[in-house]
Formats: sequence, structure tokens, C-alpha cells
Amino acid sequence: MRRGSNLPAVGTYNQTLVLDLIRRSPEGISRIELAARTGLSAQTLSNVARRLVAEGWVREGTPVVSGPGKPRTPLQLDPAARCAVGIHLDPAVETVVVVDLLGHVVAQTERTPRPDATRDQIVADLVGTVESLLVEGGRSRASVLGIGVAAPGPLDAEAGILFEPPLLPPIWHDLALGPLLHEATGLPTTVEKDVVAAMVGELWRDAAQELQDSIFVYYGAGVGVGLAVDGTPIRGRTGNAGDVAHLVVEPNGPMCGCGQRGCLGAAIAPERLLVDGGVIDGAEPVAAPALRERLRELASRAGGGDERAAAAVRRAGSSLARAVVQINNLLDADVVVVGGPLWTLLSASASSALSDAVAASTETATVRGIRVLESALATDAAAAGAACLVLDAAMTPRPTDLMIAGTAG
Repeated sequence: MRRGSNLPAVGTYNQTLVLDLIRRSPEGISRIELAARTGLSAQTLSNVARRLVAEGWVREGTPVVSGPGKPRTPLQLDPAARCAVGIHLDPAVETVVVVDLLGHVVAQTERTPRPDATRDQIVADLVGTVESLLVEGGRSRASVLGIGVAAPGPLDAEAGILFEPPLLPPIWHDLALGPLLHEATGLPTTVEKDVVAAMVGELWRDAAQELQDSIFVYYGAGVGVGLAVDGTPIRGRTGNAGDVAHLVVEPNGPMCGCGQRGCLGAAIAPERLLVDGGVIDGAEPVAAPALRERLRELASRAGGGDERAAAAVRRAGSSLARAVVQINNLLDADVVVVGGPLWTLLSASASSALSDAVAASTETATVRGIRVLESALATDAAAAGAACLVLDAAMTPRPTDLMIAGTAG
């Protein structure tokens, strides 16, 4: 458990620490309980609580009588006090959300990407969508903590620059999206790899803390994984962890662009499912923005008793299971969450095949079995996760923030 400090120099850390504990106590938590859990003096805790109430982050609940003495007044987070914006860029769909302080989506929209847009139009479209959603969600501009952007890698998260995401049109390559959105909106903007953002979103909503060590499998126009160890998302040295598209899951499967056969990305590529399921003949490629409608058709056929379509979806679930087992053998997480904009369309038919194949695997090294869960955020996983990056930066205490930066002599 993190402990606070009574030194004035770390007042911001103490405030964040107390705010985080209040957030994790849906029924509220009293000042006495907070003092006991943080190690802060009664005076310091009282000052922090008073400031949080005055700034609107926290409200006082109904006093609770639990014995002799003064009733305890629980402090509760006010979810509507602030909000954050999340943007997810997937070649198949762009999703923009506004979330409250608990990570609940209060406004959301999806749109088909414009392959012919210029860079100026890309930024203008995103800014216009953000402004419209804030109005729709009844949130003032002053309440917005910032914007989080989830995008396919490779990218420079620190600089907010997309490099050459293989599934996005060339207009997105070397795009300094973070700085451009910040300049256009005046709001702090964070750019993160989509699978990392999705993992952050799941952790933020994980009140029971079941996902402290877990794997998030993202399935959109591409496939990737987000990883969490001890409640911390794994970003990697350059922020681009999570590429698993070239794990071989079908040794005699389709040829991949890398030269191997049966890579995960090729094995469960949406285009392959559509061909195998009889939705398209494969003579003409399907543009990424059209994938959702075609996959809806595939899912409808599979659910309606079309055995060819159902077999294609089940095979995708089984192929994904082989990757899940390999990744879990490396991480020993034992909890796998699956989500993303295209998985949501196929989960009714594919999830049982995935779970059954994971359970039946003879390759798993875990001693407890692997739990496969559906994402709590479904289609909005990466967009909500991007918004939660903003919440996480504002509301999660980090001991590294206490370090004193030196200056060169």
C-alpha cells in the first residue's frame, strides 16, 4: 500500500493519493479511514480533503452512525466533476468518446475513416467531433482534463508522432498528431499505442483488481496485445510493446507479408474470414473502412445457421487461442480479456471457440488455467482507454513524482 507524506513539498502527491483511494471506494471512505490507510496526520488529511471538496473533485456523503461518537462522513468521488476525451484511430473505424472520472462513457460516436482527407482535414474533423461530443455529453470545456489518442504503432508516444502504421493510409505517416491536436484545442494531448491504451482502460474499470496481471487481446483491422504486470501496463522501451501479428499459429496457413506461413495476423485477418466464410470471393480487396459492414454480414450468416460462415469464425477463435496460450506461457498472467471493434461483431460465434480451444490446449504451462473474459469496454476499448490515460495521469499517485530533478552545474 502506498503511504503519504506530511512534508509540504509533496502536497500534490498526497492529494492524488487520497483522490485515488476515494475513487476506489464506491460507497465512500471516511477521513479516519483515509488517515489510517495513507499514514497522513489528521491535520494533513483534513487539509487535503478540504481542498478536494473545494475544487469539486469530491463530495461529502450522508454521515454514517457506527457507534458512539461523532458520525463518520464518507467522502465520495464526483464522477461529473471532470472528464476526458478519448480518440481511437483504427483503419476500420474511428471512435471518439467522452468519459467521466470513473471511466464511464457519457458520449460516443463512430465514423468511417476518410481515406482522401488531408492532414488539415484530419485535425479539423477530430476537433469538430470533440467539440460536438462535449456538448452532447453536457460537459463544459473547463472540465476537460485532456485528450488521449490511441493509434496503431509504430509511434513516438512521447513526441505524439505516428510513424508508418502499416494499416493506415500514407497521409497518417510521420504525422505529429499530438502537437497538432494540442495546438488546435489548447488541451493537453497524449498519444499512446492502441493496445496499451485499451489495457489502461480495462485496468481503470477493474474495481475488483482482477486484471493486475493480465493480457488484453485487441482485434480490429489488425491484432495486438496489451499487457499488465502488477497493475502497470507494459509499454516497452519505445512505447510500442504488443505486436504479436507474426506469432505462427497455423504452420501450413496463409502466406504472410513477412514471408512466413500462418502468422496470427494473416490467419485471422478479416479479409481471410470473409473469403473463407463465403462473403467475398477474394478477387478484389476490401478497403479497411468497409470491413465492419462485411463482418456484420459474416456474423449474421454464422448466427443464422450458415455452416461455412460459422466454421470460418470458429477457426479464427481457435487460431487466436494458440496465440493466447503462447503469450500466457511467457507472462503467466492466467487472465485474458478480448475486445476491439471487430471482435465485438464476431464474439457471439468466436468466443466459445476461443475459450474451448484455450481450455483444451496441451501447450499451456499455467498451473491454474486461463480465464478468458470479454472486454468491459467492447467496441470502445481503445477510445475509452485513451481517455483513461488522461484520468490516470491526473489521478494515480506515482512515487517517481516525488523525485527532485537536478540541474546541471
